[in-house]
Amino acid sequence: MTIISVIDLGSNSVRMTVSRYHSDGSYDVLARFQEMVRLSAGMGKDKVLQPESIKRTLSALEKFKEALKAYDQKKLHVHAVATAAVRQASNQKAFLLDFKKTMGFELRILSGEEEAYFDYVGVINTFPIRDALILDTGGASSEIILVRNKKPIHAVSLPVGAVNITERYLEPDLITARSLFKAIMGMRQLFGDIAWLREAINLPIVALGGSNRTLAKISRKQEKVQDMPIHGYHLKIDDISSIFQDILSKNLDQRKKVPGLAKERGDIIIGGLLPLIELLLYTESRQVIFSQSGLREGFLFEQITSHTGHEVISPEPASMTVDTEDIS
Repeated sequence: MTIISVIDLGSNSVRMTVSRYHSDGSYDVLARFQEMVRLSAGMGKDKVLQPESIKRTLSALEKFKEALKAYDQKKLHVHAVATAAVRQASNQKAFLLDFKKTMGFELRILSGEEEAYFDYVGVINTFPIRDALILDTGGASSEIILVRNKKPIHAVSLPVGAVNITERYLEPDLITARSLFKAIMGMRQLFGDIAWLREAINLPIVALGGSNRTLAKISRKQEKVQDMPIHGYHLKIDDISSIFQDILSKNLDQRKKVPGLAKERGDIIIGGLLPLIELLLYTESRQVIFSQSGLREGFLFEQITSHTGHEVISPEPASMTVDTEDIS
């Protein structure tokens, strides 16, 4: 038995999963942790990680480090990966030194292609899908993967996410038609430059990331089906459109009071949902399937396969899809 911790330094939140796996490839999740740190906030055109953002992130990492003391250190293996915010940062080297000083080991920076691949591995090992378009919307990037016959045919990482879309285009309070239009045109230009995206017409979209999963959480509240897991939750385009229009009509204070929408996400939720909304329209997709399995799980699955030589044996759905309002 081996215990593995995977820390994901995202652009909006820092997450850690602690899992236990066995020689036959089976595993179970022992704990999940999350801190909203907004690491990419205020990076601007010069892509500089800001002191307050770094401070929040290092503070969250200290908490994670303390939590890991509860596990058998002889059996524990800790891995940490970073995505768009650190990948794009002009002061990346200084942050890497801060990370190593805090955690005692080095941080691995994933390329956009690696991030997309781990998303794919996380999804394909927990969903019985053959053909789909995977979208992972983060704080500063969005990964899109076209899956055919369970294989990743095309993938791209776009430098747009909930935080930087909001900072570049949208007001912090009530969103105006002018700013929304600019954001929409920005999304359409990005998608229009991806020639292979037309191959995804009418395919279901598998949606990852906190902003996307917020749609499922709001829907569960509305439908009073809180016992239904997020992983595998389905929504049709009409339902998504209705929820998005309702959120869009509200100011910041009103958005923070929407059941299922975390207060900390109220200011960036419109920007965070725009990639999914525009992708639905661009591909004429009629259905979204929400996934709680993504980068961290994909990285874990790769480790399990590498060390055991066996395919991953996922736990029962109930334990795979643990969901709380604090984990998004």
